[in-house]
Amino acid sequence: MLEPIPPALVDAIGTSAAVMTTLCWVPQALKIVREREARAISLSGTLLCVAGVLLWLIYGLAIADAPLIGSSAATLAITTAILALKIRHG
Repeated sequence: MLEPIPPALVDAIGTSAAVMTTLCWVPQALKIVREREARAISLSGTLLCVAGVLLWLIYGLAIADAPLIGSSAATLAITTAILALKIRHG
């Protein structure tokens, strides 16, 4: 039988995942801003991502999970910016 994971380790894993999945969008956003070109970005994929992150934010608010709320809000801001840049720069 597996030993339960200590709560501090679970929190560290969750925090690390939240930080990584939020920050992974920053290079993409910076590239689009720098190059003013977004043809390689899928509009439908970006829309789905924004919608999914919005649902994660709503879920986080519903269960009052601060790390989920924070990471979802940050990711939503970045992915919404990417969506706006995609619409503006093609």
